[in-house]
Amino acid sequence: MSAWEKWKRRPQKVWLRKALFQVHLWTGIGLGLYILLMSVSGSALIFRRELTRSLAREPRVAAGTVPRMSEDELKQIAQRTYPDYQVTGVSLRKNPDQAAEIRLERRGKKLQRLFNPYTGADLGDSLRPGFRFVLWLVDLHDNLLAAQTGRLINAGGGIFTMLLALTGAVIWWPGIDTWRRSLSFRWKTNPKGFNWTLHSALGLWSFAFFFMWAVSGIYLSIPSTFSAAVDYLEPLNPSSRDLRFGDQVLYWLAQAHFGRFAGVWVKIVWTVVGLTPAVLFVTGAIMWWKRVLKPWLVRKAVVAPQVQTADATRS
Repeated sequence: MSAWEKWKRRPQKVWLRKALFQVHLWTGIGLGLYILLMSVSGSALIFRRELTRSLAREPRVAAGTVPRMSEDELKQIAQRTYPDYQVTGVSLRKNPDQAAEIRLERRGKKLQRLFNPYTGADLGDSLRPGFRFVLWLVDLHDNLLAAQTGRLINAGGGIFTMLLALTGAVIWWPGIDTWRRSLSFRWKTNPKGFNWTLHSALGLWSFAFFFMWAVSGIYLSIPSTFSAAVDYLEPLNPSSRDLRFGDQVLYWLAQAHFGRFAGVWVKIVWTVVGLTPAVLFVTGAIMWWKRVLKPWLVRKAVVAPQVQTADATRS
């Protein structure tokens, strides 16, 4: 049987598939927690704009019978309320039912507080806790809380995620006689192998999303590199107002990453499908436990008493 015939009918016997399986297995284990983190945080940020608008709402104030205080009056009240801080700015809003924002600073520590412009009451932090959490989640997903270093790590993570997706697509192929069955989950017919069928089928059906998120994640981590490549392949023409093809591709990559090119239903789909990498990590970890870690622990448990017996005999 030729190598091509083996690949068509018995791919499990092909050495290349065995090698790619090991690459896929250990890449998945190495990237597992990273993929889980990106999957969960990315799905949460699909509705980032809606969350930001909702969580950033400021308390409204009732317009009093007296006129609003001036910026100087509010500054004096804030200075008395926070005597250890220096007032660096006062912002009175246009709408009469909006609180005034006052910025304060002390030895590098900054505060942004809301004050009632009619009574001078301190209404709390201008950045609501929920809004701060969204900002933190964005920083976690985009930068791993490590600024430019985190972006470079994300770029590397995207490259290895592409490798994971491509090797997964190759080792999914079960053979020409059974490939249709590998498109679905088989709990009733094969309960013991359900974890494998879930991982295999879910990985195939989400391959396009998985690969797209990997590529777009690399671009969003190092956009200047992609822009430089576009400039090299398609030099900018100052006399043309048309958007270059490469720029259009980069624009749609950014939009596709968070599903921002259509309505709410696309975002819902992106949110749900965005959790599939987390499921793939869990099912893959279970397979790693069954195939690698558990047998190793069993062998270790058997060998240890034998070594102790041999040592005792020699002594």
